[in-house]
Order: sequence, then C-alpha cells, then structure tokens
Amino acid sequence: QVQLAESGGGLVQAGASLRLSCAASGRTVGTLSMGWFRQAPGKGRELVAQLPWNGRSVYYADSVKGRFTISRDIAKNTVYLQMNSLKSEDTAVYFCAATGPGRSAYDYWGQGTQVTVSS
Repeated sequence: QVQLAESGGGLVQAGASLRLSCAASGRTVGTLSMGWFRQAPGKGRELVAQLPWNGRSVYYADSVKGRFTISRDIAKNTVYLQMNSLKSEDTAVYFCAATGPGRSAYDYWGQGTQVTVSS
C-alpha cells in the first residue's frame, strides 16, 4: 500500500512561486508513475503534470507548460511540483497521485493541498 502526503500549498500573489511536495511511503517513487492533479471549485479534476516511473515522456498540461516543473528525489522518496509565475486561474486543490508502471489509472491519492493565487 502506498501513502501519499502533500504539503507546500498556501496563499500567494499572482506572479509568485510555490513548491509542492508529495512524500511517499510504502514504495519507492522510482518504481511509480507520479502525477499532480488539481481541482478548482466547480470544475473537474485536471491532470497538471505526470512523471512516468522511468523518467521519460514527462507530461504537462498546456495551461502550465513552461511554468510548472515536476521532479522527484528518490533518496527522499518525494515528488515535487515547482510552480512559477502563478496566475489566479491556478487556484485549486492540488493532489498527488501514484500508480504502477504500465497502468493508466492512478491507484493512490493524497489528501490534497490548497493553492490560492490572488490577483
């Protein structure tokens, strides 16, 4: 069983940066495909960034491309989402998720962390 715990959310002004962390336990992030999702009020859950277990073909949603970076520290068993040049439309609850190699559906989810960007 994999447990995920996000941290790093908060209230920032437009243009600022935040780094979200997702600490994993139960399995090493080097053997998991990791994703960051977000859900804004009244909207569905959106995949923001995805880091496959082998580190290849990293995915970013068009809305965050060039501003967000997903990375991992295997020694710390943690995945990060560096968010720069934040916009008000980035306001959402951000979730970390994990799944095994070759799977398309995410099996494990964190509890979410709120990011609020004021304009």
